[in-house]
Amino acid sequence: MLQSTTIDVEKIREDFPILQRRLKGGHKLIYLDNAATTQKPRAVIDSISNYYMNYNSNIHRAVHQLAEEATFAYEEVRRKVAKLINAKSADEIIFTRNATESINLVAKCWARQHLSKRNSVLITEIEHHSNIVPWQLVTGEVGASLDYLNIGEEGRIDIEDFSQKVNDPDLKLVSISQMSNVLGTILPVKKMTKLAHEKNVPMMIDAAQSVPHMKVDVQDLDCDFMAFSAHKMLGPTGVGILYAKREILEEMPPFIGGGDMIKEVHKQTTSFNDLPYKFEAGTPNIADVIGFGAAIDYLNTLGFENIREHEMQITEYALERMNELQGITIYGPKVTKERGAVISFNLGDIHPHDLATILNDFGIAMRSGHHCAQVLMERLDVSATSRVSFYVYNSKDEVNILIDALQSARRLFGL
Repeated sequence: MLQSTTIDVEKIREDFPILQRRLKGGHKLIYLDNAATTQKPRAVIDSISNYYMNYNSNIHRAVHQLAEEATFAYEEVRRKVAKLINAKSADEIIFTRNATESINLVAKCWARQHLSKRNSVLITEIEHHSNIVPWQLVTGEVGASLDYLNIGEEGRIDIEDFSQKVNDPDLKLVSISQMSNVLGTILPVKKMTKLAHEKNVPMMIDAAQSVPHMKVDVQDLDCDFMAFSAHKMLGPTGVGILYAKREILEEMPPFIGGGDMIKEVHKQTTSFNDLPYKFEAGTPNIADVIGFGAAIDYLNTLGFENIREHEMQITEYALERMNELQGITIYGPKVTKERGAVISFNLGDIHPHDLATILNDFGIAMRSGHHCAQVLMERLDVSATSRVSFYVYNSKDEVNILIDALQSARRLFGL
């Protein structure tokens, strides 16, 4: 058994107003869809309200007091993000709308400049559509190829197979998820990056599912690019992060043209702003970036080691309880330390959408469908799965209610 953590779940739950909500039938909300988006603590909600009530202003443009206060608050979050992932400089942090936009930025501004007809990009079968479609688009535009690293039954990759594939002299980029949003599988991205760099191949990491749940150090990983989102780690929607090494950002052309990404504009020419502003055209999502700063503060107070330990503990308990159910198929690693707090499963021949509807009647919010990972669904030979995912405010009591609801579904369908 895993050791207990210092996280006080009941105390944490008091910080999240939505968790006090009662749904139809009087059921208390049991939120188990954290891989899709997380709930927001009061500290985040209050920080957004405080901005709008007390210092709402555009940033980087004016010298009046409100503008200076807003600019400082916004740029302070950039420094917090850099510290969170141990970037060398805050200049390596680009604010986007979401992780999807961050990956698209790399595809449009870096890959398009470096790919030709004979080249290839390598991804895996576990990828979210956001780490597939951008590469399909850019390789299609230039006539390059998109290759896949096959996975095993639990979503693991064969490191020897990867080592052979990065030997391809025409390979120009590897882009992989650190943690699967379906299987929870944690890939050995540090080792993969080392192997890729030995062949001078850059590495991009989709960290949307990893940064919210564990300590991620970009200098230790030595990745060239990393993307993640605020809304999956207690922050607001509409805020994404792209990390890239400074020397790479310096050579990349801008993504979108307009205000704030320029130094000077003349009739026929424009000179671009310094990093990171070259990639942040127009008025940004100021309030929600500031809200993200409050989310980072909240998570740092809990401690990422404690968050990871709590999630492993509740995932281990959930796997034990779910394996008591007859007719259940659970996907992903069997060893808790090798997976995130995500469990995808199918229960007999109950369609995941039907199961989600039944669990909704118990106040349980869970995910059903292909989870934006249809390539993986094809690999698993299923059309869809049910998925529960946990975070800092979930408890073993909620897991027990989940199991009772799943047993009721079994009885309802005669399993």
